[in-house]
Order: sequence, then structure tokens, then C-alpha cells
Amino acid sequence: MKAIINFIKKETILSIAALLAVVSMLFVKPDKGYIDYIDYRVLALLFCLMAVVAAMQSIGLFKGLGIRLLRHAGTTRKLAAILIFLCFFSSMLITNDVALITFVPFAVMMLTMAGKNDLLIPVIVLQTIAANLGSMLTPVGNPQNLYLYSVFGISMKDFLLMMLPLTVLSAIMLFASVLLIKKEKLSNINADSDMPTVPRGRLLLYIMLFIVCITCVLRLTDYRIMLVVVTAATLISDRSLFKKIDYFLLLTFVCFFVFIGNMERIPAIAGLMNRLITGREIILGVAFSQLISNVPTAILLSGFTDNYQGLLYGVNIGGLGTLIASLASVISFRCYSVTDNSSRGKYMLVFTLYNVVFLALLLAAALVLSMQ
Repeated sequence: MKAIINFIKKETILSIAALLAVVSMLFVKPDKGYIDYIDYRVLALLFCLMAVVAAMQSIGLFKGLGIRLLRHAGTTRKLAAILIFLCFFSSMLITNDVALITFVPFAVMMLTMAGKNDLLIPVIVLQTIAANLGSMLTPVGNPQNLYLYSVFGISMKDFLLMMLPLTVLSAIMLFASVLLIKKEKLSNINADSDMPTVPRGRLLLYIMLFIVCITCVLRLTDYRIMLVVVTAATLISDRSLFKKIDYFLLLTFVCFFVFIGNMERIPAIAGLMNRLITGREIILGVAFSQLISNVPTAILLSGFTDNYQGLLYGVNIGGLGTLIASLASVISFRCYSVTDNSSRGKYMLVFTLYNVVFLALLLAAALVLSMQ
């Protein structure tokens, strides 16, 4: 029983999704129609992207790029800007989760070496916001984007143009936040410390695999071909990468697919959900994200509306706010919590303050854009 309770605490969203799926089965008995619920292309893309990004991370590619950029950091403000915008831009390609897993511990190391522990909280909080907002520009930036991009058949051009205004506004707000950080000269930081040696052969292989994934995202390559190629290459190059894939996330998707599929087969429920959600996608996307996080919110609401623009705005902006609004935010919090002399209360205060301001401004902008 204790093991079950601990699992539910650790994988709360998956547990909720599984419960909803099981309850929905009481109303729609399992049959052949269940097979059509699953979006196999989305699951294959998530699996392959997680494997390839984990591979690139394992050879030190992202850390190496970060260290090279830090050679230009001469002041605390420049150091903070580099650490924050590393998360912003990298999240567009390697997802917000991986950006934070890579660069938050890196920021802790750099700031500690520089003797600027007082900057840990504002920098980590802004890194978290940067990763959550930078990732909204591209379909591969986060799971909810990839899912909505695939389900609604959005073209890459339309997706980028749709999300660009909010992304640019986010960058401006982040830049303004960086200016609030006190500018002091750095004298005891070695940007070349722990420079990883990236094996060229494996780097070339992983870049090629990433290109294969992107061609599938662009609908140029069949997802089954991508799955075979990436799986075979991973088996040959480094089997341990399979352990780094978030299988619980994939299972969460499956459970929500089952729940939504069943709800759509109950006319009364489907009609009610359509009436409740239509025209309120942005507000509900933000609101639901605060409670169950933005990935399951995207899956849940997508079955009952055709307004993918409002839904994209809602679930991406909805990643701001509470700590669980985007599960990527939990990664940063855990990384900070294990640092020496950490203050969780102060972190949550700063985190909430920044998130509320960013959320309010971006929500207002999204509502205006949706009217055009």
C-alpha cells in the first residue's frame, strides 16, 4: 500500500489519467473502437525525440555549447542573460524539460563558482519561465505543442506565425527582467571548467537522427520509418538511453486518449463539453493548467474544440502560474532545493511573483491576438 501511495504522489497526473480512463470504460465497454483512440504518430514522435535529445545530452553537447557562450560573460548581468536565454532558445528544439535539466544545474555551478549565490533564485526562476515560454514557438518545444500540431494537422508555417508574437513578447519581458539584476564585474569564474569532450562520430549520428525526427514532424517521413531508424540506431549506439525515456508521460497520453475517446462516444457528454469549451479555450487552457498542468489540459480540451489557436495560447501561457502548471517547473524547484542554504519559501515567493506578472501580460496579449 505504501508503494502505491508513493507512486500516486510521484506520478499524480498519470494516476488521474488512469482513473479517468478506467471510469470512462464503465460507460463505454472496450471494443475495437479503442484502437482508433490512440494517436500512434504522436507517441512515436515523443518517444524518438526523447531518445535523440537524451543521446545529445549524454555526450555533453548542450553543456559544451553553454560553456562556450559563457566565455563572453564578464558581469553578473551578462552571466544571468546567457543562462536565461540558453533555456529560452534551446527549449525550442530540445524541449523545456531537457533545457532545464541541463542548464539549471549548470547555472547553480556557475553562480556558485562566481560567489553569486544571491542570484540563484532570480536566475533559476527566470530560466524556468524562459524554458516554458521559449518552447511554445515550435511543435517540438514541448509535448502539448507536438500533440496539438499533429492532431489538428497544423502546417509548420502557420504554427510558427501563430506563436511568434507571444514568443517575441516573452523575449522582451525576459530581457527587461534581466535588466533588474544588479550589474557587477565577475573575477573568479572559469567558463572553460569541466569542458566535455564531444565524440564527433556519435554527434554526427545523433544530429542525423534528429533530422529524421524533424522530417517526420514536417510530415515528410512516415512515423513508422522514423521509429524503426531511431530505435535501431539507439540499440547500436547506446542502449542505456532507453532508460532515460519518460515512459510514464507516454502512458499518460494513452490514458487520456482512452478517456477522451470514450467521452466523444457519449453524445450528451460530448455536446456539453463542446458548449462549455467553445469560445473559452484560452481562459480554460490557463485555468485547467494550474490544476493538472498544461500537457494533460491540451489533450483533455482538444477533443471538444476546433479552435487550436486559442488552445495553443491557453496551454502554453498556462505553463506559468502555479508550480504544477508546467511539470518542467518542478525540475527547477528540485534542482534549487538541494543547493546549500536553499530557501524554499523565498523561492516560491519570487517564483509566484514573476509568474503572475508574466501570466497576466501574456494572457492579455493572447486575448487581443485571438480577436484579430
